Amino acid sequence: MNSIIQYFQTQSADYFGMLTSHIYISVLAALIAFIIAFPLGILVSKSPLGRALAEHLFGLIRIVPSLAILMLALPFLGIGVKTALVALVALAIPPILVNTSSGINAVPAATIEAATGMGMSPRQVFQEVTLPLAFPYIFAGFRTAFVEVIASTTLAAYIGGGGFGKIIVTGLGLLRTDYLLIGGISVAALSLVSGALLDAFYRSRTGYMRVKEPARQARGN
Repeated sequence: MNSIIQYFQTQSADYFGMLTSHIYISVLAALIAFIIAFPLGILVSKSPLGRALAEHLFGLIRIVPSLAILMLALPFLGIGVKTALVALVALAIPPILVNTSSGINAVPAATIEAATGMGMSPRQVFQEVTLPLAFPYIFAGFRTAFVEVIASTTLAAYIGGGGFGKIIVTGLGLLRTDYLLIGGISVAALSLVSGALLDAFYRSRTGYMRVKEPARQARGN
């Protein structure tokens, strides 16, 4: 315990640098994965064959360990954050893609037909009916991906990418239990805090949607 306290007294700047780096890499990887997987999930949801192929392909990628993807990308992208992002994005795409496709397909056909019968255009149906109903699935996929990315960002330290993996790798090399505890607890705490913040956002968003719908109906009346 004394060694942990001493670490924060003498190396707090390094710690917060690792914290900032870990958050930056994780957020960037999750956003890039969402930008790729969300529209792709919408696209493949329209075709059972396309959905099956996409889920199978990205399922295979998901089986490959992130460290193996890092090593495969290393000769082409070199050492640094870019290589880490490739591995983390590959890890984050499958849950977002699968949940987006599943959420869209879970919307009852009768609901879509009713919206169409009310005179809504296909675009309006998608934006005002399909997406809100699929939102819980899509959000769950993003939350899963983001928490997994936070945990896996520790691997970035092996290729000079930064993050809390740096102190974990140092602890392994020097046989420093205190370093391992600091790094491991920090990653776990960051995952828990991120999950809690995302859950709070989800509750606020779904609450907004519940308030918005009666207001829209009132305007219609």
